[in-house]
Amino acid sequence: MGFVQSAPQLGNQYREDRVLCSYLRRVLPPAQRQSLEPELDQLGQHAAATWRERQPAPREEPRLVLWDAWGERVDRIELTRAWRDGPLLAARHGLVARGHESEALARVQQFALVYLYHPASEFFTCPLAMTDGAATCLAGSGNTRLAERAIPHYLSRDPAQLWLSGQWMTETTGGSDVAGTETTARRDEHGRWRLYGRKWFTSAIHADTALALARPEGAGAGADALALFYLEPRRSDGRWRGVHVQRLKDKLGTRELPTAEIHLDGAPAEAVGELRGGVRQIAPMLAVTRTWNAVCAIATMRRAIALLRDYANRRVVFARPLADRALHQQVLGGLQAEFEAAFHFTFYVAELLGRVQAGEADEAHRALLRLLTPLAKLWTGRLAVTIASEVLEGFGGAGYVEDTGLPQLLRDAQVFPIWEGTSNVQALDLLRALPQSGGLASYLSAQRALLAQVGAELDPCVRVVRESTTRLTGWLQRQTTGAGGLEAGAREFALGLARCLAAALLLRHASWAWGAENDPRPAAAARRFIAHDLVHFVDGHGDDARLLASDLLP
Repeated sequence: MGFVQSAPQLGNQYREDRVLCSYLRRVLPPAQRQSLEPELDQLGQHAAATWRERQPAPREEPRLVLWDAWGERVDRIELTRAWRDGPLLAARHGLVARGHESEALARVQQFALVYLYHPASEFFTCPLAMTDGAATCLAGSGNTRLAERAIPHYLSRDPAQLWLSGQWMTETTGGSDVAGTETTARRDEHGRWRLYGRKWFTSAIHADTALALARPEGAGAGADALALFYLEPRRSDGRWRGVHVQRLKDKLGTRELPTAEIHLDGAPAEAVGELRGGVRQIAPMLAVTRTWNAVCAIATMRRAIALLRDYANRRVVFARPLADRALHQQVLGGLQAEFEAAFHFTFYVAELLGRVQAGEADEAHRALLRLLTPLAKLWTGRLAVTIASEVLEGFGGAGYVEDTGLPQLLRDAQVFPIWEGTSNVQALDLLRALPQSGGLASYLSAQRALLAQVGAELDPCVRVVRESTTRLTGWLQRQTTGAGGLEAGAREFALGLARCLAAALLLRHASWAWGAENDPRPAAAARRFIAHDLVHFVDGHGDDARLLASDLLP
């Protein structure tokens, strides 16, 4: 027959995930971990089984059925099998509900399950994230009636009672800049609100409820005049109420996720709070959904690396397994180090979120969460794309062939830097957060506390982290908002902050793992990660940037 390659295989993705298992042993009390472990094991096996089942089957995609057999407009969304099964798995494991338990480590438990589930979910994690965000938003809205109606469904562990929520924010006038929102809210003859307009990008359009921004009739211009509205867009028989689905988006990736362009023609809605300040009302939701974005990004990294590692043990090149080649080890080791740092950073943010929501955080921790949430979203989103691309290259030609299922890794990863605000949006959000959070005081205090827990054997790494952080603080002190330097360097600054704190977290865990588990691998990951350089600055040269961006010269 000649040359044949062996396809990569996956075992139980919980049992084989050294990083997750070690982290949970350090963070969760033994009783909590033992209680959670059967579910972790089930989702780890589910992740492996779905990979096997979907190879080499063609991908399913949702389908929009505009008309029924008798010519009536129905706008029915036919979902994939994974999406039909999604509510059962989500409810059974409490993938939304766990995050709202009144216990400081609830978010850690929730996101450990989400991390295992995401690669097998076909992005069903998207509506779960939005539902989690909606529950958080309504809980803090002061609208008791809406909270009592919707939140029990959002947090239900009964799939028949579980409701999903969408976010209807994006319009053709822009994504993150919602000031140009053209959707209007008008009262009908009974005094009820109805929405009119066009929403250009609505993910999980089949959701049971939605939160939407709209401008009340007669309100002024600008973002502050927008109000936040709650909708239940379908009747009990499934028919739409004042909503027309124009089309499903033809996207680069996340194609199993039904993302639609819709027209609102009198959709009944209820104001969540005051009839202005809607953007401020969704801020608590963003803290949650951006954390979901980061968790799903690191889950994608882990899946990609697991496939490449298994393949390297099967693939023989020049009479030796690829895994035995020193150059391939260098590449794979570098990817693993970046992933481990991103993992610990993301779950540190999840810990902070849980403490804040449980009422066990002081003002410094709340300020730190405000700073770190956009950093986690920014860095992990970009890193997921980098790692997916490198992994495809590691497979050679097989990584470029659709029926291996591998190109989907890269296409799907590209959504993480875009959803919930692009990299530049996150960097600018960090700049807004700095004066609100007392500058970098909470960040520097947290980093000092982490590095104080690192053993002497890693002192050279600790020095690098401190020196790199000093570079960042020095750069910040030299900037003036009027000169535009602060904004121009915001992305590199944000990435540097993320990487420096991630290095401290990785070093802290490495010292623990060496003492508690006699495992030298986290220390190896820390040394390798820090050797990649923690801070990359394009300092100054603003005129050069403007010249190149505008291309003024021939």
